[in-house]
Amino acid sequence: MVTGLLFTCHGAATLFDVLGGPQGDSTPQPGQWPGWWAAVIQLAGGALVLAGLFTRTAAALCSGSMAYAYFVHHQPEGFLPLENGGEKAALFCWAFLLIAALGPGRWPVTTLLARRWHAQSVPHKEVAGTLDT
Repeated sequence: MVTGLLFTCHGAATLFDVLGGPQGDSTPQPGQWPGWWAAVIQLAGGALVLAGLFTRTAAALCSGSMAYAYFVHHQPEGFLPLENGGEKAALFCWAFLLIAALGPGRWPVTTLLARRWHAQSVPHKEVAGTLDT
């Protein structure tokens, strides 16, 4: 949830010049490659991971976008993330890859909705004072 929230904030800062503004040169123009698209992935993908909706898919997309950012924009500046300023990109990439591999955990919205739907669709019957499903 925290990784999704931080990624969402980063995308919002880049797209809408809020929360301290964009971390790069400036706010990208709509449709501009790759800055605007990366910010859209950050905002939408981070929000989906935060909410637990389509978590694995969103996390895989977010991980890929951070791998792209690291290898295209940071890695040419130096071999290690501390040398090239790519610490955040590397951390987000690996964190989202882990989320994509392990799944959303116990509290995603999709699981909560499925439990609620299952509880409503299964008929309950009372037997000898106990409730069986």
